[in-house]
Amino acid sequence: MARSEAATAAATGGVASLCSVKALSGAGDAGGKGSGALLNLGIGAGIQCLEAASLGMPFEVWKTRMGRYRHESTVESFVNVYKTGGARAFWAGLGPKMVESATKGAILMASKEAINESLLASGVGPTASGLLAGAGGGVCQVVVMGPCTFLVTGAVTGDKSMSTMERVRRTYTRSGIRGFYPGASAIAFRQATNWASRQGFTEFARGQIKTLVHGDAADAKLTPLQEVAAGIIGGTMACWNHPFEVARIEMQARGDQGQKSINLAQTLRLVVQEHGVGGLFKGIVPRICLGVYQTLFMVTGAKLIKDELRRAGVL
Repeated sequence: MARSEAATAAATGGVASLCSVKALSGAGDAGGKGSGALLNLGIGAGIQCLEAASLGMPFEVWKTRMGRYRHESTVESFVNVYKTGGARAFWAGLGPKMVESATKGAILMASKEAINESLLASGVGPTASGLLAGAGGGVCQVVVMGPCTFLVTGAVTGDKSMSTMERVRRTYTRSGIRGFYPGASAIAFRQATNWASRQGFTEFARGQIKTLVHGDAADAKLTPLQEVAAGIIGGTMACWNHPFEVARIEMQARGDQGQKSINLAQTLRLVVQEHGVGGLFKGIVPRICLGVYQTLFMVTGAKLIKDELRRAGVL
């Protein structure tokens, strides 16, 4: 999809997010905790769509190509994506990605925030709460992410002449619903460790920055710039789990092309046999870029939005 189309999609996601927040905040006075959960759904869906439709999708496509074509260097992979269709190629599979983003963003925010708030209320520390809440939210995302990431992987690594609906029909005819879930185990491991790490490391970084800047002031607040710095640290450190992502891409690409399915352990062994241990970290550069970008939206951005809503009396 061309850059102008992506901008339109991002703007649409932003309008949807604002409409959701406005509508759900109106229910806040009467709905109590229930409306708070609905508000998390609206915020999560909106900001995840904005993330994906802007730079999130190009990083995803670049990373996915490197995870499949592991003989290519970082720059070579970027150039080859461009050669397949110009700037539009970096938004290949945007349709299923937007469906994925809206649903997984809503699920992540609702589940993660509910778990996090419950743990904090029970006296669990911010870092431990962030780790556990992130893991729980990540696992909850797998149901919707399996089919959507499968379709995006197919669009990037498979037959470029096939439309999304043609790919859906072919997959369903060949394997039924099960056919949309190759690599589900890798997604589960990746998502649990993804958001546990992003949320946990970001909370840890917030604590360190707060101590460094404000000393022992327990009620001190970080500035938006300091929140962004914590998000960058959290998003970068969370990429330690990249082998799960390489395995996910390989398993889904094999499924899209009708190759024999293999489990997570077999996939990791295959990658090491073919490319050495370094093969497990192919695509780490665009993954770090994507990890930081997503963390700034879904952890830092979500916190800043909720802080503003609390100040406005909505929450």
